[in-house]
Amino acid sequence: MTVKFIRKAVKDDVSKIMEIIQKAKKILADENIPQWQSGYPDLKVIEDDINKGYAYVLIVGTSIAGVVTLLQEEEPNYCRIYAGKWSHKEKAEKYASIHRIAIDADYSGEHLSDFFFSNILTIAYQLGFRQIRIDTHASNKRMQHIVGKIGFSYSGVVYMHGNSKDKRNAYQLFLTD
Repeated sequence: MTVKFIRKAVKDDVSKIMEIIQKAKKILADENIPQWQSGYPDLKVIEDDINKGYAYVLIVGTSIAGVVTLLQEEEPNYCRIYAGKWSHKEKAEKYASIHRIAIDADYSGEHLSDFFFSNILTIAYQLGFRQIRIDTHASNKRMQHIVGKIGFSYSGVVYMHGNSKDKRNAYQLFLTD
């Protein structure tokens, strides 16, 4: 059995992370999904994630197989939600957001997303977060399937940077004590 775990990303991981991001961008483009097609996420975004301690990598064996950002501050794009609403629960007002998640295309078919999500949710819980949010493009059916399978509930629509042409489906999950 191959060892799998996640750890915080470090600066030495940047080139492999960017390689994974570029492969993910190509897959999205090939599927006519406009998400990540305007240069984002770029090197500066990934470096900022690492510097803030928000970036994590999925390790399979001895290789980096995935990347994710666990944003631990308010997500400005989530301040306004349309065609729905964020749910609120006692002791779960603060939230973490999952962003920039990608698994290397070389690991396609290995069903690593469940493992990856389970581990990042565990880290969020250990950091004191009981509410997790995520968004994805309305055309990204693969990610919608994954977040639904994990247990996220659809909450409504958010727009990236107020851009009416950059519409995303928003989801929310509560972790219980």
